[in-house]
Amino acid sequence: MTQTTERIEQADTDYHPPAGLRTRGTVVVVPGRGEARAAYRRFATRVAADAYRVQVVDPPSIDPDDLAATLAALASALGDAVESAASLDGLARPLVVVASDSGAAAVAALLARGDRLSSWWPDAVVLAGLPGRAAVAAGSAWDDELEVRTSCAVHRGVLSEHAERGALSTPLPDALLDAAYAGSLDLPQLILVGDADPLADRPALARTAAALSQARLSVVRGAHHDVLNDQQHRSVAAEVVTFLEALRQELVPVIAVESSAW
Repeated sequence: MTQTTERIEQADTDYHPPAGLRTRGTVVVVPGRGEARAAYRRFATRVAADAYRVQVVDPPSIDPDDLAATLAALASALGDAVESAASLDGLARPLVVVASDSGAAAVAALLARGDRLSSWWPDAVVLAGLPGRAAVAAGSAWDDELEVRTSCAVHRGVLSEHAERGALSTPLPDALLDAAYAGSLDLPQLILVGDADPLADRPALARTAAALSQARLSVVRGAHHDVLNDQQHRSVAAEVVTFLEALRQELVPVIAVESSAW
């Protein structure tokens, strides 16, 4: 690995709040199938601008024959990210894991096991673009996969430069998705799904959210599978920051709409 490559990867890993602001919390981002850390520059930069420390890790390597090893490796990577984000004064809380696609499935499965990890445990999770069972991208052409992922021209350019082509055609193991949809995770959750996501199972997501005591299911109009990075990315990032701020108030929204004509 060249020094230039190392600098690029570091730049896509660690995002700091603006100088002079107190860090309001820590966010660890877990990408999905075929995604590189670079795909989350825009999202991470925006969240960091609101005074959150953001770490981006590599997407989990899913071994369909050894789910335990898959989750153990993810736990280790998340632990390293949390340790890296901690300052001399300790880790800025709340600690929130934001995960997409296979990353969302693996994070949900990991935390649903209920074994509190020795070095870290999140205060909440954001699950974005959680795929349905056996959902894969149709078609072998790159343009077909881009159409499934996003309608945002900028994000398409980032994916064309950095993403692994054809990754969405690899289905996730049923055991992983079964664990992700089990609805047993006792943490505040924000579940994000695009209403134009062909890989989503909206009824299953609704059932899972309804079974949880602290879950919110937010549907993003017009968004495709890469819901954090599609054309609606500004509104989606605002929804995530609103969730982060509500966590600081025991899930009481900072703003309540009393009257509105729209």
